[in-house]
Amino acid sequence: MRTRNTALVGALCVGLSAVLTACGSSTPEDPDAGTNGVGKLEPAAIQDKARAAARGAEAVHLSGNVVSQGRTYRIDMRLKKNGGLGRVSSSSDASAFELLRVGDELYLKAPAGFWAKAAASSPSPAPKSTASKAGDAAAAAGKLDDKYVKVPSDDPSYQQFKGFTDKDVLLDGLIGLQGRLTRGDRGTVGGVKTVRVNGANGGGGTLDVSLVGTPYPLRVQRAGGAGQLELDSWGKDFALAVPDKKQTVDYGKQLRIPSGS
Repeated sequence: MRTRNTALVGALCVGLSAVLTACGSSTPEDPDAGTNGVGKLEPAAIQDKARAAARGAEAVHLSGNVVSQGRTYRIDMRLKKNGGLGRVSSSSDASAFELLRVGDELYLKAPAGFWAKAAASSPSPAPKSTASKAGDAAAAAGKLDDKYVKVPSDDPSYQQFKGFTDKDVLLDGLIGLQGRLTRGDRGTVGGVKTVRVNGANGGGGTLDVSLVGTPYPLRVQRAGGAGQLELDSWGKDFALAVPDKKQTVDYGKQLRIPSGS
């Protein structure tokens, strides 16, 4: 009996040893298996692939926060090659506005408070009392409240506002990281596997690039903690058309669009 037990224990030990040896010698899982292979590239090459993918896409949805001059702005834009539409807002509702661009035609829609601020800062053709100027500003702003106003191409703010709706210009500025580039961790954005590229160990911004299908940029953290934006709906088209005349109001010359907003 003792001999039989000894033999049984010995057999179990040999079997267990074989299992442990097999587990210990198994090949580690390849993190790039089933991916587009971008994760194997050098950091600069990953960034270049992401920029090229972004430029080649017909459309994209961009949303998130941007910090500028100590203020945080919320951006929610849909962009494509011939224009874009969306909303830019801050903690103050009076500073919120919507943009719509079709080709070179750019429209701005904002609440009365936005236009009142613009009117109050516009130079008066003749000296007026503060109360009179405020009254004129309120009256003019009321006519533009929540209406599409076509921004003249010669207005100083035209190029600034247009930049929010220019897909290539906006994305090129976001995707470019600062400082020495390094490859970061693998992760997920919106359930999609990604590889991260860091600029200056993260201080120069970070870029999360899709490891599935086309290597689109899916998340951008701006340098110096200046905000974070997510990009999705790559290649998904959306309707874009100039507003109906009933929804528009002539800009005229009585107001100056506040480019600093």
